[in-house]
Amino acid sequence: MLAILRIILMLIAFLLINIVVLAVCLVRPFHRDNVHFAGQAYSQMAKILGLKIIIRRSEAVKPRVPYVFIANHQNSYDIITICKAALPGVVTIGKKSLKWIPIFGQIYWLSGNILIDRKNTGRARDTLKVAASKVNEKHASVWLFPEGTRSYGRGVLPFKSGAFRLAKDTAEPVVMVTASNMHGKINWNRWNNGILLIDIAAPQPLTEEHGIKEWTDIFHSRMKAKYEELNLLVAEMEKKQ
Repeated sequence: MLAILRIILMLIAFLLINIVVLAVCLVRPFHRDNVHFAGQAYSQMAKILGLKIIIRRSEAVKPRVPYVFIANHQNSYDIITICKAALPGVVTIGKKSLKWIPIFGQIYWLSGNILIDRKNTGRARDTLKVAASKVNEKHASVWLFPEGTRSYGRGVLPFKSGAFRLAKDTAEPVVMVTASNMHGKINWNRWNNGILLIDIAAPQPLTEEHGIKEWTDIFHSRMKAKYEELNLLVAEMEKKQ
């Protein structure tokens, strides 16, 4: 019974939120804060799912300051969970095919996000150059999922190097955004689905002491360790509920 009620409420909420976000994007297309607004709006659906989202952000991370954000990509719930952590002035890099999803695709495009053609390596590299120009010219931050795909309970998957090449090209620091485990977290018939903890780490400049491949491996190891740490913290927090 609870699952049926949630499905109905989620459908209504998703429809209304899409209308509001689309209206905002039409009024101010490609505005630098559209992604932040959308993330905050979609994250309201977490309440319907009985999920509490807690965000811990380093004081060194400032809104509207350019960074290259990297985040773990877990499942389809990411739009209402980890995307809540997107700060003002952030745009994302996503698959070009997203543009053709009715309504959501148009919202994604009008939000000012950068669309990348993953099937064409040359075009993908050109898109990273466009992203670098956007960071430098518009003083924007870029958000990427370096795993390149959803992990679906497999932990933190190996990283691709694109995010770190972008950080080098722009000379902007990397900010690691890590969410605790979401795999199997949501039971639609359970009233309380616990806590999701999101950590936004301090900015890390990519110095010359390491190459791109080394930095890729370093951040992969750091995110794996942070992911495991957050899962332990969540387990402790949920015991106290």
